[in-house]
Amino acid sequence: MSQMIAYLHEFNLASVTLRMVLSMVMGGALGLERGMKRRPAGLRTYMLVCMGASLVMLTSQYIVRLYGSGDPLRMGAQVISGIGFLGAGTIMVTGRTQVKGLTTAASLWAAACMGIAIGIGFLWGAMVGFLFMFLAQTLFHRFEMLLYRYSPVIDLRAELDDVGNVGALITLARNQGLQVSELEISKSNIKTAPSVVIQFTVKMDQRRAHADVISALGTSEGVLFIEEVK
Repeated sequence: MSQMIAYLHEFNLASVTLRMVLSMVMGGALGLERGMKRRPAGLRTYMLVCMGASLVMLTSQYIVRLYGSGDPLRMGAQVISGIGFLGAGTIMVTGRTQVKGLTTAASLWAAACMGIAIGIGFLWGAMVGFLFMFLAQTLFHRFEMLLYRYSPVIDLRAELDDVGNVGALITLARNQGLQVSELEISKSNIKTAPSVVIQFTVKMDQRRAHADVISALGTSEGVLFIEEVK
């Protein structure tokens, strides 16, 4: 067994093939979870990122073996910094000024780092890293949502038909036992239906489900739309 592990750590056809297969499988597994949630980057994107990072490290090793000189870490460092451009492409600011895609961008960067580890032959580290990355995207996502659902502080965004109704909304919030802070008022970007957009933070005296708070505030006069900003 130890001889087989040592053989796979050497630079040969079997080890190269194994590393590329591992990068494809583990990168694809991370991408599959993102794709199932309809995120900008999915199965094939993660596969290509992870396999590309692995190939970069394999190429670095090949150059060092071929010429007997060179820095095998230089190309890997470029991958880590360069993948940020791809990750930035998955971050979007929606029409309701919500930022989305940060998790996808972070997991793309992590997938590239995992590919570097596979390419250099650090297979155990890559496997352990993959396990924790996958748990972060699946199990911890549910745990995070559970915590946020009953958090005593909520960031909200609401659209009102007139600026004069802002006071009514704040009064209703206070009557509901909510403390309003960090209030920002701006005009809506929708020209066909001009309205006022407010973003504010509410703090609850007693823990309540966020959906109940949003439903109660939505009954205020002039409120066209209200949602939680995550």
